[in-house]
Amino acid sequence: MESSLERLVRMLSGGFSNQDQAFENPPLYAHILVKFRPLTQLEPGSLLLEQSYAINPAAPYRIRVLRAESQAGQLIIHNQALIDDQRFWGAVDDPERRSQIQASDLRPLQGCAYLVQEESEGFIGEVEPGCRCLVERKGATSYLVSRLELNPTGMRTIDRGHDPQTHEHLWGSLAGPFEFARTDDYSNEIPSSWADQLGH
Repeated sequence: MESSLERLVRMLSGGFSNQDQAFENPPLYAHILVKFRPLTQLEPGSLLLEQSYAINPAAPYRIRVLRAESQAGQLIIHNQALIDDQRFWGAVDDPERRSQIQASDLRPLQGCAYLVQEESEGFIGEVEPGCRCLVERKGATSYLVSRLELNPTGMRTIDRGHDPQTHEHLWGSLAGPFEFARTDDYSNEIPSSWADQLGH
């Protein structure tokens, strides 16, 4: 039987687009593409994430390596930056460049792991508490509050930045969550060798 962790990795392994939402509300929502693909040369549960505007998919504004694992029954998605990320722009659609990503290219993002719970047909993840996931945006430092809802047909995301001192909401998701439909399924790229470690 498929474990919760295996199901999480399988459901994440795909492409997503908020085209319908963006076309219905062009002033409020940009058209965004999100792709998660297994990185078979890294630890089991490792996925390359690229997030880009549909008008310029070759220049992602967010590129990360995620690693899903289960610790004492708690599902966690670790968030890692690529040290020289421009080198890997577009790797999500380029198997050769994807295969070049090594553990030495990764930098852990402290305080930015997602704690994930199973929810009916899918999962809900939120950035770990503590206000420690710091991001630079427009020259100012803020901490990230982020939520991910994943289901078989798509996902919803909310990202918000808050002032570390005053906790004032500085940016993000003023109009509500982004609504992504699943457009591609990459779960067939998950290596069978991962099953032993993800299945426990």
